[in-house]
Amino acid sequence: MLKPTAGLANKDRQGPLPHPSPSLSPSPALPPRIGALLLAAGLSALLSGCNLELLNPKGSIGAQEKSLILIALFVMLMVVIPVIFLTLWFAWRYRESNTRATYAPKWSHSTKIEIVVWGIPCVIVACLAVLIWDSTHKLDPYRPLESEVRPLQVDVIALNWKWLFIYPEYGVASVNQLAIPVGTPVNFRLTAESMMNAFFIPQLGSMVYTMAGMQTRLHLIADTPGVYLGQSAAYSGAGFSDMHFKTLATSRENFDAWIGKARASAHALDANTYGALEQPSTRDPVTLYASVTPKLFDQVVDKYMQANGAICRANTPESLQAFQRVPSALPGRLEQ
Repeated sequence: MLKPTAGLANKDRQGPLPHPSPSLSPSPALPPRIGALLLAAGLSALLSGCNLELLNPKGSIGAQEKSLILIALFVMLMVVIPVIFLTLWFAWRYRESNTRATYAPKWSHSTKIEIVVWGIPCVIVACLAVLIWDSTHKLDPYRPLESEVRPLQVDVIALNWKWLFIYPEYGVASVNQLAIPVGTPVNFRLTAESMMNAFFIPQLGSMVYTMAGMQTRLHLIADTPGVYLGQSAAYSGAGFSDMHFKTLATSRENFDAWIGKARASAHALDANTYGALEQPSTRDPVTLYASVTPKLFDQVVDKYMQANGAICRANTPESLQAFQRVPSALPGRLEQ
């Protein structure tokens, strides 16, 4: 004979059913509104350390580039916002359930719409053309800055993975630290020891590439004292994330004191020292050098040309002789 199940027995039982123990009951879920607030607070905490340095310039070049970025953003929003609004409005206006909307299956042309669709982009492109032409010449990295103050010359060599700064006027150098006086134009000459890199101080302005065997230029100025981030803006291998430096923008007195500190250093940047710096390394500490080998920057730029001389120039006897010494391709090589 089958016995009744526990559920049936409880159903026939007199009195209310026993309630589960409060300690075993599941905790109530947080209301959606409180969860959203907690998520927003967490995201705000994560973003609290972010700093839009590009939009917080500390020099005239950076300020002009900020204005250019904002103008370009405004021009783009002039197109994006109306398009988004009209897309949503058309979807609502001409939905299937709206019987008040005009149904015109044979419509094919509207002169007014054509004027708006083609006229507004033409005006925007014309305005951008004038803006780009003007800003391209004003913000040319090779264009010297106009100032009554004598500019400071700094030679930059991108190593793996560190930055070497040479002050030829003072005969000193530094690794992973750049010191400049406020209100003084800085004329940079830049090159790289091996792979291509990019020199960038976001709060001061333009980014310029550095390439081995080549020399690029950059002109910047700091208007406000402070410590600004300098970094590599082009991926250059395993140590890329640690390839950054601090830019010390100080008064002329503090800059002269920094130069005096460098001259008092026990290190000298000679051929052997530079050979050691050439070796790939990461997180190198700030190092000051009291003396530098004369024309070290020029030697780094020209080191690939010294052995060849005029071979790198076309239509010279040296280049023609070098071409004649090149062995011909093996049979079948071109087909492969």
